[in-house]
Amino acid sequence: MPLRVTFELEDEDLSYFQTSMKNAQKRAVSMSTEEILRTASKHILDANRTKLPSFVDERVKKVGALIEMMRDEEWELPEEERSNVLAALVYLSEPEDLIPDEVPVLGYVDDAIMIELVVRELRPEIDAFMDFCRYREGERARNRNPNLSRDEYLAIKRRELHERMRRRRQKRLSSMHSSGRPRFRLF
Repeated sequence: MPLRVTFELEDEDLSYFQTSMKNAQKRAVSMSTEEILRTASKHILDANRTKLPSFVDERVKKVGALIEMMRDEEWELPEEERSNVLAALVYLSEPEDLIPDEVPVLGYVDDAIMIELVVRELRPEIDAFMDFCRYREGERARNRNPNLSRDEYLAIKRRELHERMRRRRQKRLSSMHSSGRPRFRLF
């Protein structure tokens, strides 16, 4: 019989995750992209070798999209967004966080919370990347403008999606500020 547990994080609770992300951003600067991706990939593999609660497992799978985004050379994620994704991957790769990952059942709960916060914060980037992948896959089957090469077509789509990604992020920030509610920012 499944049991649903819900809870609300107060501002002071969220400040732990903000501080942790700031620390991860500092650590990410001293690491190479490949080192971060290798460590994050290994962490996901290790997590998948254990029996994770489903609420954690479904969030751990979302990290795969972040890794793919960073490894995709055609996507060319701009530097600001790139550093945010790398910082998220650094944090998520730390086995010694709020609750050590070795603690059965609960070891990944803090990771699941952080993944949820990261996915919410990086939603414009994730959506744009997924759309780019769909454009790229569809481009193979589609009859596109014969005057455009594949690279030119993808460059146009990438530019459009990067612009959309930034507009959506700005719109989200503006709507939170105009509502009078303080905006929780992870990065």
